[in-house]
Amino acid sequence: MKPIRIAGAIAALLLVAAALLIAIGIPAGALTAAIQSRIERDTGYRVTIAGSGTVRLFPAAALTLHDVTAEMPGGRPTDPRLKIATVRAELSPTSLMSGTPRVTELTLIKPELSLPLLRRRDEAATTPTPARKGGAELAEIERIVIQDGAVVMTSAADRVERRIAGIQADIERDDAKGPITASGSATLGRSPVSFELTATPPADDGQPMLVDLTLDAPGLLTSRLSAKAEARLRGTALAINGVSGKLGDAPFNGWASVDVAGKPLVKLDLDFQRLDLVAITRSAPPGAPWSETPLDLVGLNYVDADVRLSATELNIGPARIAPASADAKLAAGVLSVQAARLGAYGGQASGTLVIDASGATPAFDLRCDIAGVHALPLLDGLADFDRIDGKMQAKLALRSSGGSARAIAAGLDGSAAVGLRDGAIRGLDVVRMIRNLTTHIQDGWQIAPTDATDLSEFAASFQIAQGKAETSDLKLAGPLVRMSGAGTIDLPAKTLAFKVEPKLVATTQGQSAPERGIAAPSAEPIGFGIPVRIEGPWIAPRIYPDIAGVLDDPDAAYRRLREIGSGLFGNGGTDSGDADRSGRGSGAAVNEIIKQLLGR
Repeated sequence: MKPIRIAGAIAALLLVAAALLIAIGIPAGALTAAIQSRIERDTGYRVTIAGSGTVRLFPAAALTLHDVTAEMPGGRPTDPRLKIATVRAELSPTSLMSGTPRVTELTLIKPELSLPLLRRRDEAATTPTPARKGGAELAEIERIVIQDGAVVMTSAADRVERRIAGIQADIERDDAKGPITASGSATLGRSPVSFELTATPPADDGQPMLVDLTLDAPGLLTSRLSAKAEARLRGTALAINGVSGKLGDAPFNGWASVDVAGKPLVKLDLDFQRLDLVAITRSAPPGAPWSETPLDLVGLNYVDADVRLSATELNIGPARIAPASADAKLAAGVLSVQAARLGAYGGQASGTLVIDASGATPAFDLRCDIAGVHALPLLDGLADFDRIDGKMQAKLALRSSGGSARAIAAGLDGSAAVGLRDGAIRGLDVVRMIRNLTTHIQDGWQIAPTDATDLSEFAASFQIAQGKAETSDLKLAGPLVRMSGAGTIDLPAKTLAFKVEPKLVATTQGQSAPERGIAAPSAEPIGFGIPVRIEGPWIAPRIYPDIAGVLDDPDAAYRRLREIGSGLFGNGGTDSGDADRSGRGSGAAVNEIIKQLLGR
């Protein structure tokens, strides 16, 4: 009986040990070498498992590895590298017993893919070419789960790092020949992105993969993007043909390709019925200082691109352009955009923009022609400026360099010519402002929502050097006002310094034929007689007659102004005895106009 009892005790001990191994896990040290060898053989990448590993048999067969790294042999800084905090693979017990392992679920926890940012395509390392394996030789994976992943793009030479963070993904495939479905989310910079994708593998290598994609990117797009395409992978190049889909409810079509051999090369040609984009930046309020936040344009150095975009209607925030067509080329950190056909608010625009980010300080060059554009919606949409209305003409040739908005404003050089016809200045009554100058200095533009000044014409040409725009031919003309002048706009300081010569028409009757038997006032504009200064911050400058000491002692200056009398508008207002064509003295006519202007 004693041998039987001993055997029973040993059996009980083995059962307890087996139960503990099943519950706690079997150390996987013996398996890691085989895993490393198999992955390197099939992919060409070297795998290092620095952490612990376990095998569990209950409640399902699972292999867990910690601190896993995959990299190319040689370990150059310009090579991609994958680090995973935890890898957990659940396997089908029956597949293990049959000798064809099938992974039912592969979970990657905190995977981090490090990619080099390369300035030249010839910097890329040669990607290892794995031996092609048949389906019977490789383990099948039914589901892949990615938790809290990241893609980190770095350039040690430029001290640059970019991240796609918070990657969550769930990738499933029901059977070896069925479609692959994927869904997930991530954060690009500060913009959240979510996606859903279905890919149907081809029956043979000669056929493309069919892809269905939906994308939500509220930081970039105003509505959901859905698309279908045919994709083929040839070496390191992915060709995406037959692209069709919708952005919101507006269709689009085109094609694309991406070559990821080192520095990516992107080619893209898309045509949209309506393209709605979120305005990434908004102009600062008129009185706010220019931003000194550094511009982040170094990313232009790490991708080459050839892009053509067209849209029947392009909406960037509140700005509307219809139609729109532009070609862009990005190479060696220089972005060149050419827009030959832009329909904007009843007019046309064309131009080129070149951004050179290849050096330490980015440089900018803009050439633009605008013809017949309705100024109010354009300026309101682009710059939140709703004071000017009318048909606008403009010709700009500007260049600058700088790492912030303030630096660009301070370094601006070039020329600009701006014209406006058949419009109005909203919120500002220029006639009343000039009349008020006979009694007091104006602090600010005297904006009132119900005021307006009709304009027949406004024009000025500027020569710009080091952020200062000078003009000598400013001209403003309306039914009741004429003005000419010269001056400087200091763009970095956002200030004005102008000297203008205003002239007024006494009444609106002067613009039309007189009634029978009633003599009309003179329709000829009457000069103020004294130049007017407009100086100070452009949001609220001081406007005053150009009289010595007017700012130091306004009362004394205006006493001298009253002593001049009717000479404020004309030649002094005294009757010299000369008769005009109607037989009246010019002084009497001017005096009558002065009384009307001053409300006497």
